[in-house]
Amino acid sequence: MVRPYAVKGRKRKKNKTERYDKEEEEEENAGFVEEGEKEGTQKKLKSGVTESDEEKAEAAAEELAGIPVNLSEQQQGNDNNSPGVIFVLEKASLEVAKVGKSYQLLNSEDHANFLRKNNRNPAEYRPDISHQAILNILDSPLNKAGKLRALYVRTEKGVLIEIKPHVRIPRTFKRFAGIMLQLLQKLSISAVGKREKLLRVIKNPVTQYLPVNSRKIGFSHSSEKLVDMHDYVAPLDKDATLVFVVGAMAHGKIECDYIEDFISISGYPLSAAYCITRITNALERKHKIL
Repeated sequence: MVRPYAVKGRKRKKNKTERYDKEEEEEENAGFVEEGEKEGTQKKLKSGVTESDEEKAEAAAEELAGIPVNLSEQQQGNDNNSPGVIFVLEKASLEVAKVGKSYQLLNSEDHANFLRKNNRNPAEYRPDISHQAILNILDSPLNKAGKLRALYVRTEKGVLIEIKPHVRIPRTFKRFAGIMLQLLQKLSISAVGKREKLLRVIKNPVTQYLPVNSRKIGFSHSSEKLVDMHDYVAPLDKDATLVFVVGAMAHGKIECDYIEDFISISGYPLSAAYCITRITNALERKHKIL
């Protein structure tokens, strides 16, 4: 029997707008708060995260001190008008999903069965690659000397993240996963007692944050242009801003239309972390940073 009043309407299309942190919503999106402000953080997120999940993520984030390594040099190196070095990590495997009753950052070791059940390849979920690459960049003498101007991470899903050069990223992967979980849900993380945002999700594309006259260099083992990194950077103008684009995935290669020069720096495939080490070592020698 057919219902007389059953009229099917058109399904409403979901508004899939890009989610990113907005400067004017700083207090609302802040990741860390003082004890007197805990009421705001106890609200459940729209994505369905429970208070216990949120508390775990915040507890993991306590290691972010947000103190520059060398404040005077760091400020000089990150001046928007001064030349420096910018790193962009492309195709990073940073994806959050609800596993069981909680939201987690997916990785091949802990979520292999979950990924297989959802017809996904566990080998592609390697957030540890991004963790190692970020640590290598931030720990480098190049950064401590104030030469690192910016660090951007773009995920496989197209989420663009900005990481301040003076952030102290957690050393262990478990704590790092907690930070990324909180960041991708709240869109920003601020230091305790400070309004400065240490990590935040920003609007695409990344090119709008790159200097107009910067030189954008991509790295791929498949490139026919094999170079010695020290010889490559030696003749480059010291006053020019260099943008290095490195893939943070387990397999494949980066394909970005904004890259001006694709090079290979070894006859063997290199991990993202070791590739970054070769880049920073070459630049440190160029600038005589010991």
